Amino acid sequence: MALTPSPLAYVPFVSVENMMKLVHRVGVETFLKELADRIEDDFRRWPLFDKTPRVAAHSADGVIELMPTSDGETYGFKYVNGHPKNMKDGLQTVTAFGLLASVETGYPVLLSEMTVLTALRTAAMSAMAARHLAPDNARVMAMIGNGAQAEFQALGMKAVCGIDTVRLWDIDRRATDKVVRNLEGSGLTVVACASAEEAMEGAQIVTTCTADKQFATILTDNMVGAGVHLNAVGGDCPGKTELHRDILARSTIFVEYPEQTRIEGEIQQLDPDHPVTELWQVITGDAPGRTGPDQLTLFDSVGFAVEDFSALTYVRDKLEGTDLFDKLDLLADPDDPRDLFGMLQRAAP
Repeated sequence: MALTPSPLAYVPFVSVENMMKLVHRVGVETFLKELADRIEDDFRRWPLFDKTPRVAAHSADGVIELMPTSDGETYGFKYVNGHPKNMKDGLQTVTAFGLLASVETGYPVLLSEMTVLTALRTAAMSAMAARHLAPDNARVMAMIGNGAQAEFQALGMKAVCGIDTVRLWDIDRRATDKVVRNLEGSGLTVVACASAEEAMEGAQIVTTCTADKQFATILTDNMVGAGVHLNAVGGDCPGKTELHRDILARSTIFVEYPEQTRIEGEIQQLDPDHPVTELWQVITGDAPGRTGPDQLTLFDSVGFAVEDFSALTYVRDKLEGTDLFDKLDLLADPDDPRDLFGMLQRAAP
């Protein structure tokens, strides 16, 4: 006979459709700003979190990763891949989903798509870091690499840092044209550039976000002047970088979690003991951020599980009082917890 699952069997599930509805209900820029604030709040309590480099399965085609953490009350993880070759087949380079669970019971309390949410989270993290590290009154951003992240990055910097101009360049002009179309009406002045050098002109914040899984030199030392804030997003796994080593040598470098960034970030090009500052220490006031107008600051962003935890808990809270989720029959919940087999037998047709 058919059995009706108990209420404990159901886990709220946020589909891609409902995630997009939630973002539009909140407003894209408001979502990015509030998410940046949530991430910053969690960075202020950084010592509470379990921290480990993500568990990665690398192949010639890409990487599949698990990113877990817990604050002692709630556990969260994200599954995410990175497959640059997918784009030529009409597939996403990055896909993801995530889960929250109660530490007390181990029961999941939220399952969510995170392909859209990761793009928002990454942009919110970039903007939050720039809020602490970019020059005062920065208004011009260069966006080097105009793929799936570009619009989110630009709107995040607008919402959180107040930029009013974004200068775009990509090796594929069609990608740049896509961003120009998508940012029409955003309130940003959008400039399509013919080269990376042209895009850098007058920029106070520079974000690099390219996809190729290889050591690359997207920016050379002569392209980066004093006083700029660099936000390096694309270098996020072993063997993949975007900046020339000489840029790193004259930068003050800020990271999320050194044990992960030294393996995956731009600083994999440097000695293992090269000095870096953990961003959470800047946020709490335990370490300096930008100390002068001519300082070259670099946020070596590889993404860390705490940021995904912040994104998932933000979504969990925003779902309250809405219908923007499905009830997923995910957990077996027999009347007698010792009688799982009996529940199976009773479900026989």
